[in-house]
Amino acid sequence: MGKLYAIGEALIDFIPNTTDSKLKDVETFSRQVGGAPCNVASTVQKLGGQSEMITQLGQDAFGDIIVETLEDIGVGTSFIKRTNEANTALAFVSLTKSGERDFSFYRKPSADMLYNRENIKELPITPNDILHFCSVDLVDSEMKEAHKAIIEKFKQQQGTICFDPNVRLPLWDSEEACKRAIREFIPHANIVKISDEELSFITDIKDDEQAINWLFQNNVEIVIYTKGAEGSELYFKDGTKIGHEGIKVKAIDTTGAGDAFIGAMLSKILNFETVNLTQELKQQGKDILAFSNLVAAKVTTNYGAIGSIPSLDEVDKSESLK
Repeated sequence: MGKLYAIGEALIDFIPNTTDSKLKDVETFSRQVGGAPCNVASTVQKLGGQSEMITQLGQDAFGDIIVETLEDIGVGTSFIKRTNEANTALAFVSLTKSGERDFSFYRKPSADMLYNRENIKELPITPNDILHFCSVDLVDSEMKEAHKAIIEKFKQQQGTICFDPNVRLPLWDSEEACKRAIREFIPHANIVKISDEELSFITDIKDDEQAINWLFQNNVEIVIYTKGAEGSELYFKDGTKIGHEGIKVKAIDTTGAGDAFIGAMLSKILNFETVNLTQELKQQGKDILAFSNLVAAKVTTNYGAIGSIPSLDEVDKSESLK
């Protein structure tokens, strides 16, 4: 079995204790450990896989909480650095009645943005390992350069690279800067995970099928297309497509649902007997999509991201009740 290496932001989400209020009107919050790569690493670990988080945190109480939370789950923390030069990132969230979110971030800069590329030189990567990253830490910073270094290392070792753009426009100077960075990194991935809300923004193409075809650049072999409650689809470079309908639940907080989905998929991919990604996913794709949709749906029925991720036993029990 391979290991997942997730690089990028780990932060504290402050989730409101009330829903359907604008962020400026929320008076009380609950603290949750989050950050998309952190959520994905936690999902893989809770579902029986092995994962390692690569980031930098401040020498502060919030950084302590993140490390303790990850260690309790079993996520590797050997490559988490600490610094006094900046604080751990924070995100304040407001929720609508349907669980949709609005973010306000505190990270100018945050500790993760100062992560030095020299820190990843000793990573013991094998061809069975997977790298996962998102776009939040692709702003011009030392961390962006660290992403480039670890991607090159994975290419040299013939590991699998997964990119989930996970667009967060408030963190960018402009929409165009965000789009440019995402487009710069797409060709380096083997797997691209993208949501229906992001597809036309990133590609500038309104037709879904044409936009998905545009994503098959250079090394991209698989596109995972998620549509929330409407389900998800796997697209292959040869035109093959596999889909699975969504699972309807009463969502109270969608924070981390997309991360849980891709984390669930990667936990299954790490178990593949061969490193032939396309062949294995064509054979197992339908079942893996069903599993991942279920994990993501369960996450939306509770508040927060990591605390809502089910264990493998909990997922198995849910499947047995169908």
